[in-house]
Amino acid sequence: MALATEQRPKKIRIGDLLIAQQVITQQQLEAALAEQKQSGRKLGQVLVAKGFLSEDQLLHFLARQLNIPYIDLRRYHYKPEVVRLLPETHARRFRAVALEDSGEGLLVGMADPTDIFGYDELSRVAQRPLRLAVVNETELLKIVDQVYRRTDEISGLAAELEQELSGHDIDLGELFENEALADAPVVRLLQSMFEDAVQINASDIHIEPDEKELRIRFRLDGVLRIQTTADRRIGSALVSRLKLMAGLDISEKRLPQDGRCQIRVRDRGIDVRVSTMPVQHGESVVMRLLNQFTGIFDLDALGMAPDTLARFRQMIHSPQGMVLVTGPTGSGKTTTLYSALKELNRPEVKVLTVEDPVEYRLTGINQVQVNTKIGLGFAQVLRAMLRQDPDIILVGEMRDQETAEIGLRAAMTGHMVLSTLHTNDAVSTALRLTDMGAEPYLVAASLRGILAQRLVRKVCESCAEPYALDTAMQGLLRAEVGEQADKLRFQRGRGCTHCNSTGYQGRVGVYELLDMNEALVEALQSGDPLRFGQVARAQPGHRSLRRSAIALAARGLTTMDEVARATYGVEEQV
Repeated sequence: MALATEQRPKKIRIGDLLIAQQVITQQQLEAALAEQKQSGRKLGQVLVAKGFLSEDQLLHFLARQLNIPYIDLRRYHYKPEVVRLLPETHARRFRAVALEDSGEGLLVGMADPTDIFGYDELSRVAQRPLRLAVVNETELLKIVDQVYRRTDEISGLAAELEQELSGHDIDLGELFENEALADAPVVRLLQSMFEDAVQINASDIHIEPDEKELRIRFRLDGVLRIQTTADRRIGSALVSRLKLMAGLDISEKRLPQDGRCQIRVRDRGIDVRVSTMPVQHGESVVMRLLNQFTGIFDLDALGMAPDTLARFRQMIHSPQGMVLVTGPTGSGKTTTLYSALKELNRPEVKVLTVEDPVEYRLTGINQVQVNTKIGLGFAQVLRAMLRQDPDIILVGEMRDQETAEIGLRAAMTGHMVLSTLHTNDAVSTALRLTDMGAEPYLVAASLRGILAQRLVRKVCESCAEPYALDTAMQGLLRAEVGEQADKLRFQRGRGCTHCNSTGYQGRVGVYELLDMNEALVEALQSGDPLRFGQVARAQPGHRSLRRSAIALAARGLTTMDEVARATYGVEEQV
């Protein structure tokens, strides 16, 4: 992209210009200015937050008024080496990203190109003429987080720790009693590792000792990726420090241990669940990262189809009954349940939860952590809960017959019970409860609905392109939708810097919702699994997990490969 000469930004009165162009009214501007005085935010941000205009409208307006280009970063293929021409501190402070380095100067995208002070500082640091473009702040920060990662720093600190441990004959117990030693490279390595994981929104950190090396891997969008490898001798130092952080026994290396700790990264509180496991070449550690501030979504943000969301809302707002959310590990069940609790949590209702472990903390809700070591299991806590006068109960998981029966009876006696179950789809869930030993009449009387779900990776918007299905995928598609298969068109990502060459960025939920109506209750009480399955799939508006996933793929949000992976085995239904 080319702008002929360096152009210092002009200071413009954006509010007056928006009124002159009839984009907003005088009353809207006055309301936004009043809000700005209280919040201290920029006027443009306030106008967008109050819904007076969209962010795209504002950015295009700024570009026209300043006579500079607007660049959609979602589709711009940036070069990491060019982005790094600006220091990270300046990129974050002035919301700026370097996009193109040419003989005419450096093309820089800014969220606020009217920031004259920011422009002068960036010019001084870059030591070359600047050409400006206006860009979306959210997309800018995604690029900054992606590019200014700590991969090299982590590898360097791992090597430094390796040299320290190999250069001296130090007992690990002594290493962690001596703060001067403990706060050297091992702590800095962990700090950089956590910061990098949080920066790219990794859900888990895996530390795995092998025969010759130590692997550190991050799980991003459900897929593990190697972050770095190091000499395996540093594994013991890392594990010992993590055990101290999580309150675990550093001398016990023969048994698995579980703990948790809280850390602060970039002014964000992160709850870390730590699990250690003895393996052949040492101890493996897996850490689940839970962001206490952004981990709980509104129901509207989960991506359910409007009709599914309306029916699910109706279920959870019932005065009594049981609603189950099902799916394999890592399918987002807990996120959905907490989103439901967030909506149900009101001053006039009492909400109790029993979990193992408590993943997110919600103000106004009484949460109980299971502790089997002292005999405090799900069933024991549930019995005690019923004497605490609750309105809504969340049971982390229906693990056995006793827990299931107590939960079902609570649902019959005026309580709303939310819980999870590990089943393949919604149809098989009610049958799974009876297989666990719960009486069919109890299930039929208490169960209000079942939501089955999976998570599929989203096609990267920056490199999405049309593609034709292979023969196997065409066969799968025709089996599900028949002749309509020929009319559907699909997209996939070819791989770019935005998605780390994977073709995917982010994840979206796939849902199947089953309402327990009179016909289903009768089919369940008959005890005939085949009849129950047939009646369930014949329900008006019922859409299987695979059909829901195919609908997302047909909209270009995911690929048929992801559909097949996420719904594998679902067709093998009773």
